[in-house]
Amino acid sequence: MAGFVSNLLILLLLFQNICLGFRRPLSVFKSYKDTSISLSSECLGSNQRVISFGLSDFALDIRMPAVTPKQSDTYLCMSVRLPVDDEAYVVDFKPHASMDTVHHMLLFGCNEPSSTENYWDCDEGTCKDKSNILYAWARNAPPTRLPKGVGFRVGGETGSRYFVLQVHYGDVSAFRDKHKDCSGVTLHLTHQKQPLIAGMYLMMSVNTVIPPGKKVVDADIACHYKRSPMHLFAYRVHTHRLGKVVSGYRVRNGQWTLIGRQSPQLPQAFYPVKYPVDISYDDILAARCVFSGEGRTTETHIGGTANDEMCNFYIMYYMEAKHAVSYMTCTQNTNPEMFRNIPQEANIPIPVKSDVLKTMHGHHEEAKDSDTSSLLQQNKKEEEKILDQETKDSDASYLLQQAKKEEAEILDQDFHIEEAVEWPGLDLKLGQVSGLALDPENNLVVFHRGDRVWDENSFDSKFVYQQRGLGPIEQNTIIVLNPSNAELLHSTGKSLFYLPHGLSVDKNGNYWVTDVALHQVFKLGANDKEPLLILGVPLQPGSDKNHFCQPTDVAVDPITGSIYVSDGYCNSRIIQFSPNGLYVMQWGEETSMGRPRPGQFCIPHSLALIPDLGQLCVADRENGRIQCFRLETGEFTREIKHKAFGRELFAVSYVPGGLLFAVNGMPYPGEVESVQGFVMNFSTGEIIDNFIPLRKSFEMPHDIVASEDRTVFVGDVHAKAVWKFVSVGNMEHRSVKKAGIEVQETKESETIVEARLKNNQESRDPLKNVDKQHLVQQASSTGVSFVLITTLLIIPVVVLLVILVFIRWRKTTVYGGNSDGERKLDSSSGRILGRLRGKGSGGINLGNFFASHKGYSRKGFDRLSTEGSDQEKDEDDGTDSEEECSASPLPPAPSSS
Repeated sequence: MAGFVSNLLILLLLFQNICLGFRRPLSVFKSYKDTSISLSSECLGSNQRVISFGLSDFALDIRMPAVTPKQSDTYLCMSVRLPVDDEAYVVDFKPHASMDTVHHMLLFGCNEPSSTENYWDCDEGTCKDKSNILYAWARNAPPTRLPKGVGFRVGGETGSRYFVLQVHYGDVSAFRDKHKDCSGVTLHLTHQKQPLIAGMYLMMSVNTVIPPGKKVVDADIACHYKRSPMHLFAYRVHTHRLGKVVSGYRVRNGQWTLIGRQSPQLPQAFYPVKYPVDISYDDILAARCVFSGEGRTTETHIGGTANDEMCNFYIMYYMEAKHAVSYMTCTQNTNPEMFRNIPQEANIPIPVKSDVLKTMHGHHEEAKDSDTSSLLQQNKKEEEKILDQETKDSDASYLLQQAKKEEAEILDQDFHIEEAVEWPGLDLKLGQVSGLALDPENNLVVFHRGDRVWDENSFDSKFVYQQRGLGPIEQNTIIVLNPSNAELLHSTGKSLFYLPHGLSVDKNGNYWVTDVALHQVFKLGANDKEPLLILGVPLQPGSDKNHFCQPTDVAVDPITGSIYVSDGYCNSRIIQFSPNGLYVMQWGEETSMGRPRPGQFCIPHSLALIPDLGQLCVADRENGRIQCFRLETGEFTREIKHKAFGRELFAVSYVPGGLLFAVNGMPYPGEVESVQGFVMNFSTGEIIDNFIPLRKSFEMPHDIVASEDRTVFVGDVHAKAVWKFVSVGNMEHRSVKKAGIEVQETKESETIVEARLKNNQESRDPLKNVDKQHLVQQASSTGVSFVLITTLLIIPVVVLLVILVFIRWRKTTVYGGNSDGERKLDSSSGRILGRLRGKGSGGINLGNFFASHKGYSRKGFDRLSTEGSDQEKDEDDGTDSEEECSASPLPPAPSSS
């Protein structure tokens, strides 16, 4: 019995130790901090430097070895080797310092310290090789807490093997008693891989000269960003005494977005970026320092002493681990002319009280940097110092907070998308508009079909194009328009395409298009008459690596150049190709019976790249939803689906900053979901606005594209038109013309019901808002009589009753009163064919019906619902010439390669 109890106790102890290894790193580190050893006057003495807690986590104590600085402004350094050889991640810091004795501490990572001594004067340098700042602490700064999932990578093949601690002792009067100092920091490290890697971006002017007595001197810095996306979450400004204000911006397509703005005479801490800012490939990072030379009698140059100046803007960011760069700098101004458009706020000094100035200028100037290289290194250190102060969210998930902040920001923004009624795009002479995109200059690019239409005679049962004898379209199918006035700027694409469909434009201005008749994808230069790249075999549908079957859209990753193709009407997959067109991988499968599962498609119709998050979102048309996947792996990440979408969702577009735009399809007979546009918060998936045209109704919106200023374009394949919508803010007054009636909207009016979701207490159902746009205004404020208001309210009710009676009559006529909802084909137009999809109780999926019979195979091309399900004509239009649809159902096709 005693042996049994003994064995049981041993098992329990082992189990406890194993569980400890899998506890959350921050909680484990808290436990360690709460029980940390109180160091003696000789600091480290016999105390243990490395403390292990759990299978994957350990703490590393880095302390000054009982030093006594002899004079003020002394910089002392010491080094500690990383106790493991394999890769680890620093995920938390605990400082040990007193602001009475230490001005600031900096922790570097490198592979070869400048000295092998126990400690040394930092005038000798910190590291012999390249060093990266990992941590900084300053007087009155709280401890650094990195966001959950974010860490500094050390060790392994590429990470630093040594830590070098630099301590700046400002005023040494506190050492009159000759006591020993053991300031330092305890690191929490883990072997668990972190998905996000932290880093620093330093913007610094190196050649600014401030003339004596000159009141205002600007120092401007700007660089093009040429790396993988990074997400900014903290900033810090730094100058010496002459600096008045420092501001940093992201510039994208001419739009300036504030990263941060602060007086350098205030505590030079890291401050949180107010709204999340992402930096993508080819964005411009810009910063301005405003100085005053008043009170100086000689020129002031950039340098490391108190009489010199500095112009530094530090940015703290995180990146996905596979693309991570730990440190980047910008020391030039690549586009001086650009600063003519800098926001005026960048030139307005921030007033600072005199007592704050007196406190700040005790020791804060860097005094040890004699050349540009060491200056750069010192700035890295100082910047990391403020990093700790910025991350005030402790061990809470910073990434979750970022998403919540983004959601709150968007929901709090008082805007509504409305049609730009002066836009002349509705009057353009176009064919069926199938694709839209914006080029690098923000011009609108339209892909249309000229005199060609997609109808029930276009394809046979094997999806082979039947109108090859017509030859390619003789009109220019790609046109470029001025987004302001629809002026034609450029056109191309003549005699190249048979049946255009999807369009996108890459960062270099190349056009990427799909042709559903040719079953191909093309890359064209803006001024080239011949394609630069062709994927697929002309006029041959297929499902292997070299063939497509009616591909719908294409997207190009601006970072990697990878090509993504949605394929398509008769395949249910997304295919990735290398930048030069080599097959990489594919994912997706056909939707099975019942509720569609993640990764299943029923016509993947439109693509939207979210490069800053490494995701690809797909408009899964016939499943009425948006699915998002990881770019590198094709792994499913999320689904966005709303009742307001109805059964079809045609197109999706993403705008950096977190907005997702989409358009749905026409409702089925008897359904109430209207055809409309949607604005969604990408981080939450919630609908925050919806929009419809004012002048002319949507007929079959086929594609959508939006710009960062929330200008939205919608292309309608049936109406052969392009709508423009703009963001309308919360103005004191604005005039909205609708149905010939002008209604004056007032900011504080209680009688205007806007189609906008302003807070979480309002209904999230956009259907309830569609009919609420600009309804009535108080009779007392407009002089409208009671009779007129009553009439305006009665007319819609009467019209609604007439429509309901008509729908009831049509259902009885078309469906023959079948109680099970089975639909019969309308031989005059063939339009009901596209409704046989079996998505719910109201329809039948003929593919599944035939699949239940012996001898039928799904391998190949068995989808019946193609573009034909998008009715290219009005309900009462009896013509067939404008219908975009699939071929009539023929006997099942054999398997194809």
